Amino acid sequence: MKFVARWLICAVAAGIAFWLVPGIDVVASPPYLAIGILALFLALINVSLKPLLQAIALPFTILTFGIFYLVVNTALLYLAAWLAGALFGVSLVIAGFGSAFLASLVISIVTVILNALTGAKRDR
Repeated sequence: MKFVARWLICAVAAGIAFWLVPGIDVVASPPYLAIGILALFLALINVSLKPLLQAIALPFTILTFGIFYLVVNTALLYLAAWLAGALFGVSLVIAGFGSAFLASLVISIVTVILNALTGAKRDR
């Protein structure tokens, strides 16, 4: 049940990021389906790969006062978009690193707010 809540929160955050950030486009007939598939991959990556990458990048994160954490999130957004396109044929267009960085920032902020409102991360 926790994973479904994470997936839904991630889907809402990705939808808001795609709506707000220029340079990030969903090229699919039902865009909510593409965002749902992307959010599924983001949630899976956040559960499995993200803790390992954050541990490896911890010295850089400390040196940059936490900004490198967003670079890791940006790389994971690129990975999730590539997986969604490769496995399901969902076309997500990311114009450049700046757009992906801004989108990862928006996704992080919205995810923190929605987790606080719903209490999704309280019981680990």
